[in-house]
Amino acid sequence: MSKAKESKKDPTDLTVEQKLSALYRLQTMLSKIDEIKTLRGELPLEVQDLEDEIAGLSTRIDKISIEAEQLRGEIAQKRGEIQESQMAVDKYRAQQDNVRNNREYDFLTKEIEFQTLEIELCEKKIREFVAAKDECDAEIDKNEQLLADREQDLDQKKGELDEIIAETKQEEERLREQAKDLETKIEPRLLQSFKRIRKNSRNGLGIVYVQRDACGGCFNKIPPQRQLDIRSRKKVIVCEYCGRIMIDPELAGVKATQKEEAPARSTKRAIRRKSAE
Repeated sequence: MSKAKESKKDPTDLTVEQKLSALYRLQTMLSKIDEIKTLRGELPLEVQDLEDEIAGLSTRIDKISIEAEQLRGEIAQKRGEIQESQMAVDKYRAQQDNVRNNREYDFLTKEIEFQTLEIELCEKKIREFVAAKDECDAEIDKNEQLLADREQDLDQKKGELDEIIAETKQEEERLREQAKDLETKIEPRLLQSFKRIRKNSRNGLGIVYVQRDACGGCFNKIPPQRQLDIRSRKKVIVCEYCGRIMIDPELAGVKATQKEEAPARSTKRAIRRKSAE
């Protein structure tokens, strides 16, 4: 019963220590999710790039195929025109044998020359269309080969990505659910600030613990009075250099280490005492 009441407790009613503890636990979960994303590496981007390239190649192939089909239509049309002109030439030549005067003969001769020129022009156009169609066919073949290669690469990359996702999916979903649940227990204003700090942070850390009297994020020294404020856990303290929220090591579950300078000072005092003797 008490646990149920605690879970429904208003985030604003929590002590600063409880807020900071919840925030650090959230940080830990989000960092683990980041590690899973890092494990996937550039694969999601590579898959997306390949999918975009495949879509572009397919569009290009379709466009060139339409152009090639139009050229085939033009070739067929010109061949039809050649056939008509050739029939006209044959007809005019047959008529030349039955002309009554030179005027009719000259007229038929000019018509034959005109139709012959039409045939030559059509043949020239056909050669141009055939050359253009051959270029289209070659371009289609090249792009289809490239498309097949990219599809093979995509299948391989997707296989690698699916394998990694399968291995990490359960863990990631569990962490996301826990993080989502934990976010409801953190004051919205504080959570928003934490997310903003985390987003602007190079290593994705929005809250850090003090290490050797310095900020665990930027490693700038922290004044003694500020360290006391951090240890008191009475208010949220941010680093004046990097803006990260700071907590003491114990709250982060890290045992505070003794200052390294102490043994050195005792050794120096022992040396001085020995010299005095």
